[in-house]
Amino acid sequence: MARGLAGKAAGLIRESLSVSIRLFRIMIPVAVGVKILSETGAIARIGEFLSPVMRLVGLPGGMGLVWATAMTTNLYGGIVTFVSLAPGERLSTADVTVLTTMMLVAHSLPVELGVARQAGARIRFMLPLRVVGAFVLGAMLSALFDSAGLLQDEAVILWRPSQETPGFMPWVLGQVRNLVSIFVIVTALMALLRILRRTGVTALIDRGLRPVLVSMGIGPSASTVTIFGMILGLSYGGGLIIGGVRSGSIPPRDVFFSLCLMGLAHSVVEDTLLMLSLGASVWGVLVARLLFAWGVVALLVRLVRSMPDRLFYRWFYNSPASAGASPPDSPPDAPPDVR
Repeated sequence: MARGLAGKAAGLIRESLSVSIRLFRIMIPVAVGVKILSETGAIARIGEFLSPVMRLVGLPGGMGLVWATAMTTNLYGGIVTFVSLAPGERLSTADVTVLTTMMLVAHSLPVELGVARQAGARIRFMLPLRVVGAFVLGAMLSALFDSAGLLQDEAVILWRPSQETPGFMPWVLGQVRNLVSIFVIVTALMALLRILRRTGVTALIDRGLRPVLVSMGIGPSASTVTIFGMILGLSYGGGLIIGGVRSGSIPPRDVFFSLCLMGLAHSVVEDTLLMLSLGASVWGVLVARLLFAWGVVALLVRLVRSMPDRLFYRWFYNSPASAGASPPDSPPDAPPDVR
């Protein structure tokens, strides 16, 4: 029995290491590139470019730097920028809700789009989906709050992150800690998936959420990893999706719809709490975001489900082989890549 458990543990480690390495191949070059952009001031210039866009959603132009930082680095980078600029802006709760909701929909794009690409999604679609989706949702919330006079009180920032230690070596050590944490979390997720499958919990989850997922066009084979991605983050859920693509256990269109849903609404617990600590309203950063994601994916299903394979693979989904993964064994509708 002990030998059997050891064999299963070794198999789990090998599988999680394989998934983690695929994620690391995306994250390490991106982390280096983002560090270079930050040190050269390129991110600040992107923020200046976005200033007119922020005014369209009723926000001060300076908040463009916050959104640019969040999109090119991560939410924590955006938060650090926000708390350094917010005291001079006298932002209302509505303003903070609009900004943080946009940050939640479009952040960490170099890493998260890289993960989506590895799973097969076309960057040419996923990038506009995230950025334009964030802007549209922000504009809708801004119009609603202004017209109804909602959340006009001054925002209260409850949490301020510690400043990053300057220097090259502290940055390197921080990145190493991040990678180790990712490996541990991926291993725990894959172990939990196995336990849920063996105990029948996965089947219960699928049955309970199937009406909602079916309304979005996501089949049961992708439901569990989609739930993990929505709860824990696109990088983790996307890593598991990549594994499903490689094994051929998840049909391509389910992969695509799942990635779209996770792209628009993921880390709904941790990230929502972070935004609430900045003075945002739960009605924007959680409720509106989930409703918006459901509506967008439901619309995509109507447009894409009946689309010919040739168009689907040309504009929305890449063949797994050309996306960097091994081709699946079973999906019958996966043609060669069409560029």
